Amino acid sequence: MSTLETDALPPPPLPPKPPRGVWKFIGTSLWGLFIFAAMLVGQLAVVGYLVWRHGGGFDIALIRAMAGNGITLSLSVIMGLPAVALAIWIATRLAGARFGDYLGLRRPTWRSFFIGLAALIALVGAWDLLAKAIGREVTAGFMVEVLKSAEADNALWLLLISFCVAAPLTEEFFARGFLYRGWSESFLRPFGAIVLSSLVWTAMHLQYDWFFFGEIMTIGLLFGYLRYRTGSTWLTIILHGLNNLAATIQTMWLASHS
Repeated sequence: MSTLETDALPPPPLPPKPPRGVWKFIGTSLWGLFIFAAMLVGQLAVVGYLVWRHGGGFDIALIRAMAGNGITLSLSVIMGLPAVALAIWIATRLAGARFGDYLGLRRPTWRSFFIGLAALIALVGAWDLLAKAIGREVTAGFMVEVLKSAEADNALWLLLISFCVAAPLTEEFFARGFLYRGWSESFLRPFGAIVLSSLVWTAMHLQYDWFFFGEIMTIGLLFGYLRYRTGSTWLTIILHGLNNLAATIQTMWLASHS
């Protein structure tokens, strides 16, 4: 082979960079902000579109009224799911990992499911007993209004899909899936990741008061522990969905007797 022919050959390709695998504390925190922002954009886009459809400008009163509407709330929760899934997919892709593997989307055992379900029932039952003991309602007042709004618009089915399917998927992908995975492999270790991801998840529920904050936090700690013990985010998604379904049925029953 001549020198000219050798010089004309393309240089050998560089070896591929090994994948990072998992974002650590700072990476997970920054991507977490990006994912949360994506969720807000997806949810607010629905509210903005429906306000525009009603011919309203930037009217705070109208926006608040629309946001409390059963259909609007349901659609905004549902639209948060693809936004979060896409943002997490980008983050895991750049980390060189598969979406399902990164989030721990593996099937739980029946034993894990029944143990987790029993623990969840006991925990929620304890909070209900505490609420009755101190003279509080066992369900949030705004949920009653949202349910009545959805029933008036014949959209109760849409509300059930959003609360019992879309919300658990969105929140568990984010909290017990993405945040826990990265933080648990940082200096926080699993215990710190369980606590911090539960705090973030609790802070996402600003529509509740301090009492329900406490309940949500303890449920988050339980879900985080189950994620740690079983390695399955599908388990927490299923339990989250069942918890929301039970809460919705309870709210419907209380609303019908109020």
